[in-house]
Order: sequence, then C-alpha cells, then structure tokens
Amino acid sequence: MNDENRRSFLKNSVTTAAGLMGVPFLSQAATLSIPAIHAPKEPARIRFGVIGINHGHIYGQVEAVTRGGGELVSFYAKEPDLAATFAKRYPKAKQASSEKEVLEDTSIKLILSSIIPDERAPLGIRVMEHGKDYMVDKPGITSLDQLADVRRVQKKTGRIFSIMFSERFENKATVKAGELVKAGAIGQVIQTIGLGPHRMTPQSRPDWFFDRKRFGGIICDIGSHQCDQFLFFTGSKKAEVVASQVGNVHYPQYPKFEDFGDLMLRGDGGMGYIRVDWFTPDGLKSWGDGRLTILGTEGYIEIRKNIDIAGRDGGNHLFLVNQKETRYMDCSQENLPYGRLLVDDVLNRTETAMPQEHCFLATELALKAQQKAQMVDVHKA
Repeated sequence: MNDENRRSFLKNSVTTAAGLMGVPFLSQAATLSIPAIHAPKEPARIRFGVIGINHGHIYGQVEAVTRGGGELVSFYAKEPDLAATFAKRYPKAKQASSEKEVLEDTSIKLILSSIIPDERAPLGIRVMEHGKDYMVDKPGITSLDQLADVRRVQKKTGRIFSIMFSERFENKATVKAGELVKAGAIGQVIQTIGLGPHRMTPQSRPDWFFDRKRFGGIICDIGSHQCDQFLFFTGSKKAEVVASQVGNVHYPQYPKFEDFGDLMLRGDGGMGYIRVDWFTPDGLKSWGDGRLTILGTEGYIEIRKNIDIAGRDGGNHLFLVNQKETRYMDCSQENLPYGRLLVDDVLNRTETAMPQEHCFLATELALKAQQKAQMVDVHKA
C-alpha cells in the first residue's frame, strides 16, 4: 500500500469508527441498518441471551457485553419483523420459540432486554427468579410499585438488576470525566447540570412511544440517565427531588405524550439540575446535543457528548477548566469498561459495574420526580 492509499485508508477507518460510536443512541429504525461491531474473537467468559427487542438500544447492549467477554447464544422476540432483523445482525444466535426457552437454558447467565418499558421490570423479576442476572435498557422500571417489587425480588435472589444508562456507560467523554473527577481535577463536586435533548421523528416511533403509561413519562425515561450521572459525579448516596415539571407543549396530536421536563435534585454529595426534551431540530447533525457540566470547587468540566456544534467533528468532546489550565480532550479513543465489569460481576458476584443501590436510587429519583411533576402549559403561562 503506497503512502497516499495508506493515508486514505486510515482516514476512512477513523471516520467510520467515529460514526459507529453513536450506534447505541440511534432510533431503532436507524440502528438496524448499521453493521454490528464485535470484539476480537476470544473464548467467551459467559453465555447470554436476549428477550424483547422493542428499542434499538438492544444493539448497543449486546455489543457492550460482547466486548466484555460475553457470547450471545439465543434470543426471543414476539414481533416477527424485529426478530428477523435481529437474526440477520446476529446469525450465530439461536432464535428461541418462546421466552421460557431462553429463561430455562441453564448455560445462560445473563439476560438482556429492550422490551416495551412498562414490561421491563416484570420481565426482570422473571429473569431473577430463574437464577439469572439482568441488564435492561432505560427506563428499566416505570412505577414506584414496580420498583418495590424489583427491590424485593433482587434482595431475595441476590441477582443483578442492571440498567444500561448508556449516556454514561457508553459515552467515552463521560467515562473520562469520571476518571478526572476521581483524580481530583476539579476539586469537590458541587453540582451537575445534565441536558438531554432528543430528536422526535414521529414517523419512526411505535405507538407505545406516545403513551405515558407505557414509557413512564419523559423524566422516568430520558431523565433517568441524568439522575444516574448526578449521583455518580456528586457521590451522593441519599438524595431528594426538590422540584419537577413536565409538559406537552408542541404535540397536541399525541395527548398522552410529554415533550419537555426538568427537575432539581439535592443529595448528600451535591446538587443537580436536569432538563430533557424532544426538540432537537433537523438541522443538527446528531440526534441530540447532549451536554453535562460538572461544577467543582477548583474548576469545572463540560462534556459535549454527541456533537460540538459548529466545531470539531464527531462526539466525545471534553473541556476541562481548573486553576492550572483550560484544556480540550478528544475522548474518542477511551475505553468503555461497563460491559467488561458487568461480566466480571456476573462471574464474581461483585458490584464493580454499578452498585445495585445506585441503580435503584437513580431510578427512584426519576420516578418520584415524574410522579410529583407539575404539568405546565406554556400557552397559558
């Protein structure tokens, strides 16, 4: 390969890799057309299965566990079209004839799911009662009653109930920020500000997407990501919802939908503000300009998760400002440890990927904020 061709090859490879980094966050319709990314072939450390693939996030979930040393061996989905696309993506995985077939396979240690949100907790309970661990797309739980049931069964069985908070676990800049905060780069964390805008694209969404009862509400759904990050970066073990509000300000044709929400949190390690919405304009070259600002006593970090508007290409941008410097970091080459750590936890019965109580507390905050949220009508304000 001559020098010119080599440079072209490397440029194209990097561009392709950067584009694929967004796979876990794409809508189902967009995700299905993108080829799978697999870790180098090594002996599998665990065998895992999939039940329910109603959201495209399942592909990011599978890839995370595969990178961590898992082997996908079987899956079940009741929808023929979704099952056919998944089978094409993962031809080596057996398509099971029923949920029961996957649950009763004694060789499988971990079950993944992105089933319709209000069905995720009941499925997780069945998984844990079958002696298996569970990793589910967010929101993993859509009501406080479901949370109580999941807590009870998890405590009884000792199994793992892990929610894939992909905006932290699968975003390399956010992973890097965790390392910097732990190293004391900005002193003691005081507050986090999490912004989670998303693109609507109504024609690509299934019916359940517009039904609050099915998806749990905008704070329960998208806001759970930011609740997780608030707890993680402030180190809070206890927290409360100070105020919250939600609204449907632009989509009257979907009366059970919410397109805006925000909330304030107070924890024993810091404070937090969160805003989530479905107003990403089509002119943006990303599904959402997700941002996280972490304020510390000695500086701050700002993360542009998916795009640096009118700036650098790609995602995973981190800006660090402290008493010594102002610094930009391209985090696109950072490792993503969640999948590997979760496989470790399945094997070793540890909590290195995410403490179980952290998972439940982040969910509890989102559910309580959703429950107590005031409904706003900007047209009457």
